[in-house]
Amino acid sequence: MIWYPYQQMKTMKEPYKIVDAEGVYLYTEDGHKLVDSIASWWCMIHGYKFSCLNKVIKEQVDNFSHIMLGGLTHDPVQKLAEKLRQLLPGDLDYCFFSDSGSVAVEVSLKMALQYYMNRGETQRTMVMSLTHSYHGDTFKAMEVGDDEDYHFVLNAYGKSPNVVHVPTEIPALEEAFEKYHDKLNCFIVEPLLQGAGGMRMYDISFLKRARELCDKYDVLLIFDEVATGFGRTGNRFVADLVLPDIIVLGKALTGGYIGHAVTVANHKVYNGFYDDNPEHALMHGPTFMGNPLACRVALKSIEVFERENYMALVYNIEETMRYAMEGYSHPLIKEVRIMGACICIEVYDPEVLNGYQEFAYERGVFARPFLNYLYAMVPYIIEEKELMLILDTMKAWFETKV
Repeated sequence: MIWYPYQQMKTMKEPYKIVDAEGVYLYTEDGHKLVDSIASWWCMIHGYKFSCLNKVIKEQVDNFSHIMLGGLTHDPVQKLAEKLRQLLPGDLDYCFFSDSGSVAVEVSLKMALQYYMNRGETQRTMVMSLTHSYHGDTFKAMEVGDDEDYHFVLNAYGKSPNVVHVPTEIPALEEAFEKYHDKLNCFIVEPLLQGAGGMRMYDISFLKRARELCDKYDVLLIFDEVATGFGRTGNRFVADLVLPDIIVLGKALTGGYIGHAVTVANHKVYNGFYDDNPEHALMHGPTFMGNPLACRVALKSIEVFERENYMALVYNIEETMRYAMEGYSHPLIKEVRIMGACICIEVYDPEVLNGYQEFAYERGVFARPFLNYLYAMVPYIIEEKELMLILDTMKAWFETKV
């Protein structure tokens, strides 16, 4: 029996069974054709059954499907590392691959801690992150997150003395740095757009100030761009606007085809491990890091992203969302937020969203609201009529609540 995610198994409703998928559509066993409004947890930027991505995976399978990176290497991983070096801003040049966004976050936190341990600064054991942050469900990622709806299991251990959370307000940020700077090894953020914490959006000025303070106090700045990377915020990467010391990428890295992620460090961080002392090495090694299938499809996905000017597609999605939804109001709605290829409607009472998934299903949309949030993070290839179906379905739901 399958143990499904984020569900009470005793009371969960039967999931929709998908028998095919193509473009932005999911096809169910009972004959429904659904526009996927959340791109399979935000990763399927090209949609489904994208022919050139299918092709490179098939080609690679006929060669070899996996090679460990312990003492071995191969062309796909070398080419992907080189492509990411060219693609990413600044001196974000050193790629450590892993098999999921959560693991890649763990790697970034381990890098940050060991960077200072290697320097003998053993007092730097603390991490700063944002309130309402979400960085994954592995244990250290949960610890630095701030969302008890996902991480209440950590209550068994009590509040961590090694993590401090700050709101996205510059005075609070400055105060926290003043108080904790000599104990901090890193400040980790979901830049501009906080995902599972409620699709919260904030201004770039906060990140610019964070960069200044990290420089002032010699603290590493980590951008968790697992969800925001490859255009989701309307920027290729938020790192193009403010340069972190470490960036974490996943989800859209492979166009959503295979779970894979990468933690990319700058020269300063990498050189903190590059030493004759074997104890200064990063002792980490996921089995499927640099998987050849994942690397081949990631290379092709990035090629399409650049060649087909996907940032223009994201811009058009945002323009359509703003045209249809900006200024939309209803007594049950607290706020409508739009950024890049993401829209979120926050309601006052989560009970208001009960039944929305079934409502959307009957209108040809797959949606998955959570807590107080009804949102869409669509595939970038979506056509205007398909996007309008999603937005009109959202509005139609609130019209039933008059």
